[in-house]
Amino acid sequence: MLIIESTPKSPLIKKNMKTVNIFEDFPKIRPTLTADFERIYKEHYKHNREGVGRVVSLAQKMESWMHKKVAEDSIKEGNKSTLEIGAGTLNQLKYEQPELFDIIEPFKELYENSPYRKHIRHFYSDIDEVDTAVKYDRIISIAAFEHILNLPHVVAKTALLLREKGVLRVTIPNEGSILWKLGWRLTTGIEFKLKYGLDYETLIKYEHVNTANEIEKVLLYFFKKHRCSCFGFGKKISFYRFYECFEPNIEAAKNYIFIEK
Repeated sequence: MLIIESTPKSPLIKKNMKTVNIFEDFPKIRPTLTADFERIYKEHYKHNREGVGRVVSLAQKMESWMHKKVAEDSIKEGNKSTLEIGAGTLNQLKYEQPELFDIIEPFKELYENSPYRKHIRHFYSDIDEVDTAVKYDRIISIAAFEHILNLPHVVAKTALLLREKGVLRVTIPNEGSILWKLGWRLTTGIEFKLKYGLDYETLIKYEHVNTANEIEKVLLYFFKKHRCSCFGFGKKISFYRFYECFEPNIEAAKNYIFIEK
């Protein structure tokens, strides 16, 4: 287990008396999918989230590490108000002790038939729908931050939605590492090619717009303290990362959102 604690540096600099945001690569822009990929995209996405297929099912067994890491505090302490970003099929609920549980998920068809719907208090399609007067003990996300085009905005909003001693708990694939790329090439990539006759890398590039290092940079800026654990041998040789982020930098979050406007 790799444990890291650090104090982030501001990504805002002065240039010719103007404030410049060094998160200038955001929001990201997705590449365009061809008609062949558009045709099978929704079907594959839903099957992937549900664990349909032998290889996908195997991958989800590995991914259970991510779900369990995020849920550790809920299992130990319980009675925590929670907001999940990118809740998908609501599969995180089987690992949790759901008390007050809200979700953000733009694709309603993913959770509309889920047996866990009864545990959800509020459904949101975007984080900006959540009133900042509402505060959570924990905000969680499992394998979603790599997909978010305007990640700094989303993380800044989490800083404003947490209680004073709240925590952001995030797991992500180790996108950008050799082991992660080798892993999907030899598993899901082969199954995808056999099923659709298409290159899975095209879909990966479309979906995973943020690398693990880019995500870490954003987290470190908007939170003053964090811990990182890896499913593997450190950040360079691992499949997944888990981040536990404390002490939100409220000033940085408000300034960033103000600059966006």
